[in-house]
Amino acid sequence: MEVLWDKGTATVSEVMEGLPSNVALAYSTVITTLRILENKGYVKHAKDGRAFVYQAIVGREEARHSAVTHLVRRFFEGSPERLMLSLIEDKKVDRKELARLRKLIEKEDDS
Repeated sequence: MEVLWDKGTATVSEVMEGLPSNVALAYSTVITTLRILENKGYVKHAKDGRAFVYQAIVGREEARHSAVTHLVRRFFEGSPERLMLSLIEDKKVDRKELARLRKLIEKEDDS
């Protein structure tokens, strides 16, 4: 999705070229993933000659919101607090991030 968001549109080969160099995926894996994303309504394709050109139809923020909502519902019994506690307890959030989160929470409390 990141490649499609960055490029706007891309063929399977262009998606593969846009992946980080440390990610080695087979052509068939990329096309299968794009088809799954299309079936789920995240991307669409158009035919350009012999190639399919893919385009994201869901924006980054909408996709993030959907993914986080799914994650919270599925693994944290619908509780964002449980997700945050898990991240903090597993030391996935550093002190700088915690300070920023505190400020955001305080700002929300003041609103």
